[in-house]
Amino acid sequence: MNRIVHGDNLEALRGMASGSAALIYIDPPFNTGRRQTRLRIKTVQDEAGDRVGFGGRRYRTERVGSAGDKAGYADQFDDFLGFLRPRLVEAHRLLTETGSLFFHIDPREVHYCKVMLDGIFGANGSGRECFQNEIIWAYDYGARATKRWPAKHDNILWYTRDPERYTFNLGESDRIAYMAPELVGAEKAARGKTPTDVWWHTIVATNGKEKTGYATQKPMGILERIVRVHSNPGDLVLDFFAGSGTTGEAAAKHGRAFCLVDESDEAVAVMEKRLGIKAEKV
Repeated sequence: MNRIVHGDNLEALRGMASGSAALIYIDPPFNTGRRQTRLRIKTVQDEAGDRVGFGGRRYRTERVGSAGDKAGYADQFDDFLGFLRPRLVEAHRLLTETGSLFFHIDPREVHYCKVMLDGIFGANGSGRECFQNEIIWAYDYGARATKRWPAKHDNILWYTRDPERYTFNLGESDRIAYMAPELVGAEKAARGKTPTDVWWHTIVATNGKEKTGYATQKPMGILERIVRVHSNPGDLVLDFFAGSGTTGEAAAKHGRAFCLVDESDEAVAVMEKRLGIKAEKV
């Protein structure tokens, strides 16, 4: 049964049965120290405007608000790992024997989080064997730094409950273009290749069809790849920092059940509208 749960995720996780989730994906707060919002703009035709459109016509940009103006969140923690750890301990308990956890974070925190996950997934360092990949999601959009190399990637850590036995349906993955198709021949170039551990994928465009207006929405293409390869039809997919509900949409699209948890009123409202089901309170 598909569920949206509105409330504290730690309380919700503690009420779930052990070994019930075949796939867990989470995109927790990144501890950036900033309030997370998403700017909303519109363009108005104006010959003195700051943008040039089709046919040379000029437009001005107007701000109409930000997603999160009222219900955004302050992405800052005095003890970030202390906040995450009990939730990830519960996530480990909830995984099936062949289940996977995908932990989405940024380069500033990933090293500390990996050490923590190594400990959670096994005593005496054995959790390192349950670590399968660090996936780099690379994109090219947004502001440019002038005093250092612009940061244009996130990190996704993949852990499995069992280091040897886990769901990995590589044949279900989408295929991507070769960077040098002339080196592999026409047949291979036309077929494309399976992705590596570096995933080039644009962010959710401001004016794209996917856009929900939620501040930290992640693209469907990333979640669909994870769901298709790392779970099977009928499996339960869990996301307990669910945000805009992309994980749920990707799961439903490919015949999986989902459970989405978030304490934000804004996030829950977006998910209810997007997925067409009513949230339950915890």
